[in-house]
Amino acid sequence: MFYRLSGTYHTSYQADRKLWKIPTDRRLVIALLVLALLAPLYVSPLYLGSYVLPWVIWSAAALSLTLLMGLAGQLHFGFAAVMAIGAYASIHLVRAGVPFELALLLSGLIAAVIGAVFGGAALRVKGLYLVMATLAMQYLVDWVVVNIPAISGGAHATLRTPAVSFLFMPIDSLASRYWLALGWAVLLTVFFMNVKRTSFGRALVAIRDKDFAAAVIGVDPFKTKLMAFFTSSFMGGVTGAILAFCFYRAVTPEQFGFNVSIQLVAMVLVGGLGSVIGSWLGAGFVLLAPIFLTNIISALAASGWVPVSQNFLSHLPLMIYGAMIIGFLLLEPLGLAKIYDNIRKYFLVWPFRHARS
Repeated sequence: MFYRLSGTYHTSYQADRKLWKIPTDRRLVIALLVLALLAPLYVSPLYLGSYVLPWVIWSAAALSLTLLMGLAGQLHFGFAAVMAIGAYASIHLVRAGVPFELALLLSGLIAAVIGAVFGGAALRVKGLYLVMATLAMQYLVDWVVVNIPAISGGAHATLRTPAVSFLFMPIDSLASRYWLALGWAVLLTVFFMNVKRTSFGRALVAIRDKDFAAAVIGVDPFKTKLMAFFTSSFMGGVTGAILAFCFYRAVTPEQFGFNVSIQLVAMVLVGGLGSVIGSWLGAGFVLLAPIFLTNIISALAASGWVPVSQNFLSHLPLMIYGAMIIGFLLLEPLGLAKIYDNIRKYFLVWPFRHARS
């Protein structure tokens, strides 16, 4: 069969370290990448700009947080503040005449420095105490953005993104903005898939499992935790800049509130901690499920299948959405990534019987 481990042999360590040991996995990834690149050609602008583009960007944000929560095991409930720093910094840098390519890197660096400062609390505390430290970052950044007009223009001001170009390509059309966001998401995906196989990735896993034991085997907890916050915040800052320029195109303080941080944590948990495919699936579920549920409930209400009370219709999709999250966590605590892994393992031995792990 085309999807089998049988007949796949490795005669070198290099072959055994391949990302996709089964040729079909590589073909599927290439096919998905080609479909994603050609999406502006066969997806309507409405669906591309309202569903596909935000899914790609928020998947990149979930991957950035997964590096910190999934690999390093450090809780972060203020990641929306990190993205806000990147978004506002990139806009002001571009307005100051900095090229957009350099503004993306500098905005990520600014977010990384500030995120690492607050992440320094992880060197002394953990668990709920670390959550409180990251919450302090969220509320402090919110206060600074709202109360310093030089940054946001005021509590109710809207800061528009200027026209930019990336590698001499104007970022003005929906397709160009989508391709830029897709390129950044693919870059983060490749980075995350490879970082697990590096000494830095193994150090993060050791810190996640038991930091005291990691220190015994030679892993420096101070350096590793600080690098985890720095790297994750850098990726989150760049993602915030891309979110501002490619999707929002005008930012306000409300777009990076505490509720956004909770949604990012939900994406990571529902998708599966430390999983690449889980970040994509979790972002898609948290972002798109309420939209589809609202459309379905509205269609049923129009046909007379459900009560037409406006208050009931506004709350029913959220009730179903919350019940679906609880159901996922009860039936499969490891998230959507584990469900995908179970399906994949089923096809590895199909049509033979096997014990589910």
